Amino acid sequence: MADGPSSNSLPPFESPRGTQPGGEGFFARCEVTWGRIRRWFLRRFCPRHVAHWRALRQGEDPPFDALVIDPRDLKYIRPVCNLWFRPEDDVYAAREHYGFARWGYAELVGFVTIGLVLGVIFGGLAIAVDWLFLVPQTAVWLVLLEIVWLFRDPSRTPPADPAALVSPADGTVTHVETISELGFTGPVLRISIFLSIFNIHVNRVPRSGHIGAVRYFRGEYLDARHVECSRRNEQLWIDMTDAATGTPLRIKQIAGAIARRIVCNLRPGDEVKVGDRFGMIKFGSRTDVLIPAECVAEVKVKVGNRVKGEATSLLQIR
Repeated sequence: MADGPSSNSLPPFESPRGTQPGGEGFFARCEVTWGRIRRWFLRRFCPRHVAHWRALRQGEDPPFDALVIDPRDLKYIRPVCNLWFRPEDDVYAAREHYGFARWGYAELVGFVTIGLVLGVIFGGLAIAVDWLFLVPQTAVWLVLLEIVWLFRDPSRTPPADPAALVSPADGTVTHVETISELGFTGPVLRISIFLSIFNIHVNRVPRSGHIGAVRYFRGEYLDARHVECSRRNEQLWIDMTDAATGTPLRIKQIAGAIARRIVCNLRPGDEVKVGDRFGMIKFGSRTDVLIPAECVAEVKVKVGNRVKGEATSLLQIR
C-alpha cells in the first residue's frame, strides 16, 4: 500500500473565502472591478432593475447585501454568501450553455482581446514593413486558438450504468493505486487525472450526492505529474456522500506548475447531480478521485488512458 498524506504533509486547511480561494488573477480582478462599476451604474440609473431583483433575491446575508444585485454577482462569492436566486428566476443562467466555462470568461475575453490587437498590429507591420512579422502574428493566432480550446465546456452525457463513477475531468490517468488517506478508516483507491494545457479544464461531479465539506490548502506549484504533488501543492478537497449507496467520496483539485487558480463553486450542504459543473483549474493541473477500496466493484481505467469528464466511467461502485 502506498503512503497517503500524513498530518504534516499539508498546512492547516482553510474554509474557501470565495469561488477562487487562492485569489483572483489579473483578468478576474478586472471582472470584479467591472462588477463594482456595473452595480454603481444600476443603482444610480436603473432603480427598477435593482428593485426587481431585490424582490426575487432569496436568503439573508447583511455583509453581502451591497455586493449582490442579481445572479451575476454571485460568481465569485457563492461559496460564502447565503443570498441566492431560484433557478427559474435566473435569466442569466443561459450563460452556462454558451459552450465555454463560465469561470473562464474573464480570461477568455482578456486573452482574446489582447490576441486580436497583437494580431492586427503584426499584420499591419507585415504589410507596411516586412513579411517576417507574419511569424509572430502566426504565433499569436496559435496561442489564441489554444486559449479558446482550453476554456471550452461541451455538453456531455453520463453512462447509463447506475453504478458508474464518472471522471470529474478531461485528461490522462496517471495513478490508479491503493493508498491510506486522512479521513478514511481503511484502504482507499485513488485515481488521478492529469490535465494538460490541451485539455478542457472544467471539473464535473462524478456521482450524485451530498457535499459534506470543502477544504482549501495553500501549497507549492510542482508539476501536476510530480510524485510529491499530492502532498505539497495547493489543493482543494471536496468530501461528499454518494446519494445511491452512502459511500464517502473525495475529489481533489490540485494546482500544477502553470495552474495557479483553483475554482470551486460548492459549499457544505449542497445537493449535486452527476455531471454538474462545480469548478475548474486554469492552465494545467490534476484532479483526484478517492473512494474506499472495499466499495469498488470494478475499476474501468488504467494508467495512460485518456478520459472525458462526465462521459468516461472510472469505476463501478459496489
